[in-house]
Amino acid sequence: MRILLTNDDGFYAPGLRALREQLLPLGDVTIVAPATEQSAMGHSVTLLTPLLVNQIFEDVNGTKQFLGWAVEGRPADCVKLALLELLPDPPDVIVSGMNAGSNAGINVLYSGTVAAAIEGAFYRHTAIACSLEYDGKIHDYKKAAGYCVQVIRQLLATKPPAGSLFNVNIPVLERGPIKGVRVVPQNVTPYLEKFDRRVNPRGRVYFWTSAEFHCPDPHPDTDVTALAEQYITVTPLKFDLTDYSGLKALAQSALAVDVEG
Repeated sequence: MRILLTNDDGFYAPGLRALREQLLPLGDVTIVAPATEQSAMGHSVTLLTPLLVNQIFEDVNGTKQFLGWAVEGRPADCVKLALLELLPDPPDVIVSGMNAGSNAGINVLYSGTVAAAIEGAFYRHTAIACSLEYDGKIHDYKKAAGYCVQVIRQLLATKPPAGSLFNVNIPVLERGPIKGVRVVPQNVTPYLEKFDRRVNPRGRVYFWTSAEFHCPDPHPDTDVTALAEQYITVTPLKFDLTDYSGLKALAQSALAVDVEG
């Protein structure tokens, strides 16, 4: 099996390295990931500057082993380049992660990790985003990556159609034992967020986005709630944003313009 591995935390992020090690028994793993952290970049792509790439190797018992490419760009850039330019053969699956921090609820819209998986699904590849909930402490990335790969194996065993997209979240392992896996919808309640207002030495006001935010209405049976209850969450996603019920209602409203000016 050919596996493309990417992320938004950067090529040298511990979550990506841990996930690579756990994926190796499944097949050949090639990394194409941002050279630097690109968290919360969403689905942005690079248009006005060149995308510089570097081949990355590591020493294994005195022999250089090719790991992949570090890209001076966004997560979506990495997947585009991998599929269109860098990989000699198309991957059988695209895995994005393992992100340092959950991508549940409305965070899915901001996540570079999920965006990279979406980009793969655009190109009709099965794509899986993997994230580990973060509580400010050092985490057991190896163990969490092992859970991710168990879920990935089972998802692939279902033989999902081309372009299938999944979002997987692992709860904080130090909080307690994993209770199981739940397939749940995304919670779309807006998070409560804060900005830290400050003034610089020249009197200019500036703001830091606070790291403290939470979902005020978790809703039962959604990814946010299940994750807090110590379940691994799996959410199938779609990138088609069309509101089909609204489309049908609007089509019946006879919208028109005066073409005669």
